[in-house]
Amino acid sequence: MLPTSDKTDMSVFEKVESEVRSYCRSFPTVFEKARGYKLWDQEGREFIDFFAGAGALNYGHNDPGMKEKLIEYLSSDGIVHSLDMATTAKADFLKKFKEIILEPRGLDYKVMFPGPTGTNTVESALKLARKVTGRDTVISFTRAFHGMTLGSLSVTGNAFKRKGAGIPLTNAVSLPYDQYDGKVDSLTLLERYLEDKGSGVDLPAAVILETVQGEGGINVASSEWLKQVEQICRRQGVLLIVDDVQAGCGRTGTFFSFEPAGLQPDIVCLSKSLGGYGVPFAITLIRPDLDTWAPGEHNGTFRGHNLAFVAATEALRYWETDEFAQEIRRKGEKTRTALEDITAKFPDLKGEVRGRGLMLGIEFPEEGFAEKVCEEAFKRGLIMETSGPDSEVAKLLPPLIIDDEGLDKGLAILEKSIEAAA
Repeated sequence: MLPTSDKTDMSVFEKVESEVRSYCRSFPTVFEKARGYKLWDQEGREFIDFFAGAGALNYGHNDPGMKEKLIEYLSSDGIVHSLDMATTAKADFLKKFKEIILEPRGLDYKVMFPGPTGTNTVESALKLARKVTGRDTVISFTRAFHGMTLGSLSVTGNAFKRKGAGIPLTNAVSLPYDQYDGKVDSLTLLERYLEDKGSGVDLPAAVILETVQGEGGINVASSEWLKQVEQICRRQGVLLIVDDVQAGCGRTGTFFSFEPAGLQPDIVCLSKSLGGYGVPFAITLIRPDLDTWAPGEHNGTFRGHNLAFVAATEALRYWETDEFAQEIRRKGEKTRTALEDITAKFPDLKGEVRGRGLMLGIEFPEEGFAEKVCEEAFKRGLIMETSGPDSEVAKLLPPLIIDDEGLDKGLAILEKSIEAAA
């Protein structure tokens, strides 16, 4: 028998939920309430959130404006499920997204609604690239993470995640990411693979990349490297796909993470914080001449979720001016400086600060140390996770709306947690 009381016992998850559960092992408490950059468990303990739903809550928990719009929409019997039928909520989103995001950046894309998650948009991008080019190989990069379904896993670098597929993952070639080990010239390698008919690699349909690898360990590609990858793709007639699922929607300081490099990707994948409120939502942005889909050729029951349209449209208000982006960059610089000061206090740990905007982390060479830091942080009221192939990076993804007080408190807890772990 499971215990019955007003408070939820953790045993219900142990006895009923699958062993695949993950985050509830890292944060062993029952959360009950959240607002802004804070969460509370059922015991009333307060936590500062430096996790933000793995990047799905850039605008924080329960944003008041989005909440009001969602309640208003539901109260008026607004349609919730509509597959890809035309609705007023979808029209509002499309108009606002074009007006606020695409046009000011000089970007011309058709908007596709795949299934509602990051891996869904990546799958649609891979399928379209292969359909358009008639080629099947896709080039990805070391330490990449693109999703958990078979196509996305084939271009993901993590050995543990790939093994879970249970079958060979084919039609993909992985090359070294920028600054992989300081020795490999990945650009020359990429170019030679594509130009040399004896390379053993067929001309690919596409190259897929993240400008900042989140799950791969907060690895930042330089603008120079990104530009040259784009140029190589253009010369060879290969499509460039940018996976902006985690790094997009302002996380790195601009709405799209590739803006500082001046890229014009052929296809862009967006999800996570696109839904604004934490509502599942994904889109695939397609260069218009590549939009060769036949009606229904790629579909899904929950593509174009109307509650996501409502919340996402309201979230776009943050991007009507440059003020929000400027604040992200300011807070990112403030946080990076604080992290560098913290690592300087513990020189024996040889911590290395990584990242851009408010997508930051500290790599610790000692095996298991970053995990200890996150465990100590949880004890002290800070939620954060690790990333990297060996969980070697203590990763910071605070909501972009966090104020300086919240940042200072969270960073102070982080410093104490590093001291305790050491």
